[in-house]
Amino acid sequence: MEIKCIITDDEPIARKGLRRYISNVDYLTIVGECEDAVQLHNMLQSVHPDLLFLDIEMPRLSGLDFLANVQQAPKVIITSAYEQYALKGYEFDIVDYLLKPIPFARFLKAVNKVHMLMESEVKNQVDSYIFIKTENMLKKFYLKDILFIESLENYIVIYTYASKDVANLRLKNILETLPESQFMQVHRSFIVNLSRIEAIEGNRLIIGKHKIPIARTLKNEVYKIIINDVNR
Repeated sequence: MEIKCIITDDEPIARKGLRRYISNVDYLTIVGECEDAVQLHNMLQSVHPDLLFLDIEMPRLSGLDFLANVQQAPKVIITSAYEQYALKGYEFDIVDYLLKPIPFARFLKAVNKVHMLMESEVKNQVDSYIFIKTENMLKKFYLKDILFIESLENYIVIYTYASKDVANLRLKNILETLPESQFMQVHRSFIVNLSRIEAIEGNRLIIGKHKIPIARTLKNEVYKIIINDVNR
């Protein structure tokens, strides 16, 4: 499993050291490098990493202030010369807190923790399921099997390779129960399973024999997420 990383630190020597460490771990790939958290904020508009190496004391915006304001941050390993911020850092659900200078063995332990967490999340995603009340029964749907969901007025149709089931639900309600990392609403009438997209043809997504329209207002966002998902 590849883990895409962004390094954020205002010290060139610190960035160089992290680059060297990352190059020695096969599953880590650098997709960006920033001198401060403002640059990081801007980069995250177009780059979608799995892991941030984040310094705390930086000009303009500290690492902790960044974490306090970011929505849906990737996994974070803080790299700091200051021990006193550790407790505050863990309030933001960081994976680890590394004190500079960072020994390679300590770095390796931290990134291995990220690797194990991500592998566990993928396994859980594969095995995850939901129960939905269809016309005749309360039916179990494995998330990996759902191709897409279509809204038809006050009910939805759930498409899998094996079946097409009708449920008396609104699209908004079913969307709230699905993981954002796996499903996306691409049109006012359609939610798709990102892992089931086979191709993009103009303003349509190809899923099996189906062509799903993409809303014009969502086109750029859909393309960005799909392309990032493919590159993972």
